[in-house]
Amino acid sequence: MRRPFFILPLLLGLAAVAQTPRGYYRFPALHGDTIVFTAEGDLWKVGTAGGVAQRLTSHPGNEQYACLSPDGSTIAFAAEYEGPNEVYTMPVGGGLPFRHTFDGSEPKVIGWTPDQRVLFRTVKQSTLPNSQLMRLDPRTSTAELLPLAQAAEGVFGPENRTLFFTRLPKQGSSTKRYQGGWIENLWRYTVGEAEAAPLATDFQGTSRNPMWWQGRVYFISDRDGIMNVWSMTPEGTDLKQHTRHAGFDVQSAALQGGRIVYSRAGDLHL
Repeated sequence: MRRPFFILPLLLGLAAVAQTPRGYYRFPALHGDTIVFTAEGDLWKVGTAGGVAQRLTSHPGNEQYACLSPDGSTIAFAAEYEGPNEVYTMPVGGGLPFRHTFDGSEPKVIGWTPDQRVLFRTVKQSTLPNSQLMRLDPRTSTAELLPLAQAAEGVFGPENRTLFFTRLPKQGSSTKRYQGGWIENLWRYTVGEAEAAPLATDFQGTSRNPMWWQGRVYFISDRDGIMNVWSMTPEGTDLKQHTRHAGFDVQSAALQGGRIVYSRAGDLHL
């Protein structure tokens, strides 16, 4: 039986009391009833019911792009502990971070693969430079480059063979309804195939942040003029809109267990 997919109209109440200043919450990750996010340059943890968040880190350098492992035990993230961003992991309950990369080119953690490897973006392997994706084994810190000349964000299907990805990273102007040369759109690549294939090519706007759940690709897109959550089949058909926000865009999002957590206007929604 297929499990239902939910996006609940719940705004997480992360402030302890009403008079406490509200934070600006970004880059959420989700596993079970646990959300990890970035605020004030540090990582925090809170339950999906909201409440008082627990601060996990307190280093002067920024920690961001947290992603929770498939078993929920480990956080992968990027941090500026010794200069530029590098890839680290730490237990979900807190503890000493472990450094895995010495990349020097500001790698960004994208997610985890079904076989418990960290997926991250780097330009170190490219001479142009182009963003590319690598899979890192957190047990050995060895990393494997995916055979794509351009790849900025991505998610593997459950069989760990098909990658849904964007070729280009988010362009920096934050222009509404951008349709220029740095447009982000979704592609599909299956290991062993000669070429990747573009998806839903009839739309000229932005589609990014791919996520996978029970045979569908979820993503955020400005198809209705504002970045909202959408989904489609692996072939790029049967598009469905799941949120209908106006004004402020949906930003970074994460999906696990049939629920999506995302940031919008400095708050988290589940």
